[in-house]
Amino acid sequence: MSDESKTAATIDGPSVILRPKGATACLALADGTHFWGHGIGASGRAVGELCFNTSMTGYQEILTDPSYAGQIITFTFPHVGNVGTNPEDLETTMPAARGLVLRSLPGAPSNWRSDSDLEAWLVRMNMIGLVGADTRALTRQIRDLGAPNAVICHAPDGKFPLQDLVAEAAAWPGLKGMDLARDVTTRQTYRWDEAAWSWPQGFGRQQAPRHHVVAVDYGAKRNMLRMLAEAGCAVTVVPATATAEEILSHEPTGIFLSNGPGDPAATGQYALPTLKRLVESGKPIFGICLGHQLLALALGAKTKKLHRGHRGANQPVKDLESGRVEITSQNHGFVVDADSLPEGVVETYRSLFDGCNEGLRVEGQPIFSVQHHPEASPGPQDSQHLFTRFVALMDDTG
Repeated sequence: MSDESKTAATIDGPSVILRPKGATACLALADGTHFWGHGIGASGRAVGELCFNTSMTGYQEILTDPSYAGQIITFTFPHVGNVGTNPEDLETTMPAARGLVLRSLPGAPSNWRSDSDLEAWLVRMNMIGLVGADTRALTRQIRDLGAPNAVICHAPDGKFPLQDLVAEAAAWPGLKGMDLARDVTTRQTYRWDEAAWSWPQGFGRQQAPRHHVVAVDYGAKRNMLRMLAEAGCAVTVVPATATAEEILSHEPTGIFLSNGPGDPAATGQYALPTLKRLVESGKPIFGICLGHQLLALALGAKTKKLHRGHRGANQPVKDLESGRVEITSQNHGFVVDADSLPEGVVETYRSLFDGCNEGLRVEGQPIFSVQHHPEASPGPQDSQHLFTRFVALMDDTG
C-alpha cells in the first residue's frame, strides 16, 4: 500500500501509526498488533478474548451462542453473510459475543429464508464487526501464539486512540477465572415445548411428552432444548444458580446440564455443590460443553484452559467404546483433564485433532456428558443420537 493511501491515526506519544485511508474499524491486540478494516454493525468498542471459528455455515447460530460471551470471533470462512439472516436461527434473544472479524462481506444474500442482510442484522443486535482484515494471518497468529485479548473498535470518523485500545486489551483479565454463566443464564424458571425445525412446517411442538427434564441453563442454546423436546421430553429450564432442592422439587425424570461460557472452575463455586447432590439423587444426567466440564469437576476431575480452543463444525471425535468416528460441532476454550478422571469415571470420547477429552460416563450410574455439541446448530448431525441415549436412560430408570 502506497504512502498516499494511508493517513495517520490520532494517538498519544511520539509514534505515528499509519492507517489505511478510509478505515473505520480496528482490531488491537494486547501485544500491540493491530488490523484495520471497514466497520459494520454497531459503533463503539468492545474488549474480549479473540478466537477463530472454522465453520462454513451457521454464522447466525454461532454469533448468538451464549458460550461466546466475552469473546471476539474471527471467521476463517471468507463468505460469511452469503445467506443473510432470519429470525428462526437465533440461539438466544441477543448475542453474547462481543464482536466479529471477517475477510469480506458478500453482496445481497442468496437464500429463500433470509429477511435481512448480515450488516443490518448486526446493527439491530448492537454488535461490532470489522470487515477486510487478513483473517488467515490472524488465525495463524491465534493458532501459534494462543488466544489473545483484543479490543475491536468501530469508529466511523476514523479516529482511533491505538495506545488506549492496546492498553485496554492488555489490562483485561481474560477468561481464566471468569464466571460468565451468571451473565447469560435465564433469570427465572420457564417451560419449553418447542421441537425441531423441518420444512415446510417450521418448528414443531411437543404435545405428548414421555419424560420431564429439568435443564440447568448455564448459557443454553435453544436448539438443545428443541432436541430434548423432539426426543419426547417436557422441559423445565432453571437458572444456573438453582439449588439441588429447587431442581428436584420439579420431580424430573432426568436432568440436563447445558453449554455456557467462561471458566468452569469459576462457575463451579456455586454449581458444584448442586451437581454433587444431583449425582447422589440417582437421576439420569446428561451434560454438554460447560455442563460436561462442571459435571467432571463435581465428580472429582480437573479442567484446564486450551491454548487456542476448539471452535468449528468440522471437528472429528472418536467414540472410544464403539470405535465410531463422529464429525462434530464444537465451541470451547476449556477442557476436562482426562488424566484427572477418578476411578469409576470413564472417558468415552476423544478429539482426533489433539487428543483432548470429549466425553465421560459414570460406571453403574445413568450419567454421561460430552464436550461437543450434538444439537448440531450449526454443524453435522452425527451425534444427535446422544439425546436418544438420554431418553433411553430415563426409560430404564423412570
